Amino acid sequence: MRSAVSGKRYSVPVTSPDARELILLAGERTIAERGPDVALRDIAVAAGQRNNSAVHYHFGSRDGLIAAIIEKHQPALESRRTALLADHETAGDPDSVAALIGMLVRPMFDIPYAEGSTHYARFLEQTRAHPAVSGPDLHEKRWHATRILVERLYRTMPGLTPGMRRYRLTAMSTVMFALLADYERQEFDSDDDRIAVQDNIIAMLVGLLTEPAPAIARA
Repeated sequence: MRSAVSGKRYSVPVTSPDARELILLAGERTIAERGPDVALRDIAVAAGQRNNSAVHYHFGSRDGLIAAIIEKHQPALESRRTALLADHETAGDPDSVAALIGMLVRPMFDIPYAEGSTHYARFLEQTRAHPAVSGPDLHEKRWHATRILVERLYRTMPGLTPGMRRYRLTAMSTVMFALLADYERQEFDSDDDRIAVQDNIIAMLVGLLTEPAPAIARA
């Protein structure tokens, strides 16, 4: 059977340790391409599993699979963000919106792909309304660096009410997923082009958070 992830043929028993990894990769790509409501049996087939119940066997449900795909990449992303935070604090740099957004977003440009991912940003764009993506408990230890960055962003945003700060942070995450997915779809002619697009994504997200609130005309 041919895997949608690598194009190779697999015949892996549903109980094989490799089956879980194949389903994670196939689930990420299939959901990215066809949306979160894609039939689980189609994900199993894309992963080269003969048993159409393979997703249920390993993950319990669609929600379990989506959460597991996120959990696959989260440790490495948080490790990179923690390292960037440490460097930032050692240097004594101020908590600007640009610096904080850079630490939050830049790991997304390379960490998932170093782990064998091909469609992670597009997967996040498709599943952004899922609680595992839109509303994780940032007080859990595994989200430690992300929580610190979000809290500091909230404090750093100038001239906005608390409600507007929360609104813009939510909007920023939506825009971020769309921009990262578009970045993932692109083919770059050079590393300079790639870096330029990365820098522009950061700049656009910073602008979304720092643009002053418009004055409200009153009669």
